[in-house]
Amino acid sequence: LARPPAQAFLGDVATILDECRFAIKNLRSWMKPKSVSTPITLQPGSSYVVHQPKGVVLIIGAWNVPFNATLMPLIGAIAAGCCCIVKPSEISEQSSKLIEKLLNEYLDTNCIKVVLGGVPETTALLELPFNHLFYTGNGMVAKVIMQAAAKNLTPVTLELGGKSPVIIDRTANLEVAARRVADGKFLCAGQLCIAPDYILIHSEVADRFQNILLKTIETMLGSDPKLSSSFGRIINTRHWNRLNNLLKDNGGRYLTGGPDTASESDKYYPPTVVSGPSPTSRLMQEEIFGPILPILIVANVEEAISFINARENPLALYVFSNDSVAKRVVKRTMSGAVCVNDTVFYATNPNLPFGGVGSSGMGSYHGFRSFATFSHEKAVLSRGTWIDPMQRYAPYTEQVVKLMKRAFLKGWV
Repeated sequence: LARPPAQAFLGDVATILDECRFAIKNLRSWMKPKSVSTPITLQPGSSYVVHQPKGVVLIIGAWNVPFNATLMPLIGAIAAGCCCIVKPSEISEQSSKLIEKLLNEYLDTNCIKVVLGGVPETTALLELPFNHLFYTGNGMVAKVIMQAAAKNLTPVTLELGGKSPVIIDRTANLEVAARRVADGKFLCAGQLCIAPDYILIHSEVADRFQNILLKTIETMLGSDPKLSSSFGRIINTRHWNRLNNLLKDNGGRYLTGGPDTASESDKYYPPTVVSGPSPTSRLMQEEIFGPILPILIVANVEEAISFINARENPLALYVFSNDSVAKRVVKRTMSGAVCVNDTVFYATNPNLPFGGVGSSGMGSYHGFRSFATFSHEKAVLSRGTWIDPMQRYAPYTEQVVKLMKRAFLKGWV
């Protein structure tokens, strides 16, 4: 990936440290039994919920942020008290080997095992009756994992992706929007599941924003991003070719970048902005997962909302606007998350659930949600014996039935 050190530290070190500290700080309170109210019909009694480890879990990581995507859920599994088999991605081979080395060195290998390998090893693992499966990756593999999980009725968490849109309204601060969209899009050369995938921009500010965006990209990455120490590379040749194919016959106009300035030999793909591609093109149908940013012009926010709602639910939705417009977008769209006036950094808040909906994922994690994902919530009711009305037991008299109906139908209990 040739990520800049700052991006590597932020994505694969700082976020993991924060998650560890957050779990250590809050674990005692998470583990405490949680009292809940007990209805009058169950008095005298008390009710509470206890969290217990699900058991042995499987975590299948991703290659784009290999430490983050593998170790963040592992923190939750350990916090919940689970044993775990960790399967890092075979695509980021060197990172996976380092994950194996570090986990074997610092964690109890009786509880945490690392399995390296590709499809055969993953297939063999999926045959085992785990108590929970946690997968980060694409939807095609997710369907295979769900099929394998169904054989053992194993619950799953699927952290997928999709086309995360950006709405830029005429009320937006265009300079800030350009910086934050460019930052989120070209982080890790666009190879993030929550990277902005395309822009829907109000027609009144489209030309101005596009000019600002191009200047912003040059300010961040220089006149030749290939020479920039702040811009990474594509993971491998297969994904480099995939990006090339996405751009074919897209029907749009290149404002910067494009396949002509890409370099297969060092897997460099330039920051590419495409104005006005066809909504039916592959570019607008498939998740991009690279440094290509399509821009579509819309007449108003209503058109943007309709465009998004006509497609599969995204993992993230970004909107740059004033508060009233943002609230309308939040209310009328469905996505894993909404971030107002920023992009990918919403995912660094451990108090927010991170996860998709529909085709963009199933379940969530980060912070308490990670602990809860790998825990079974056990309901406990403890009743006293010093009162035991005989009316609850057979034989049921007509008087008891009338009293029961009156009490429940009139809301006395």
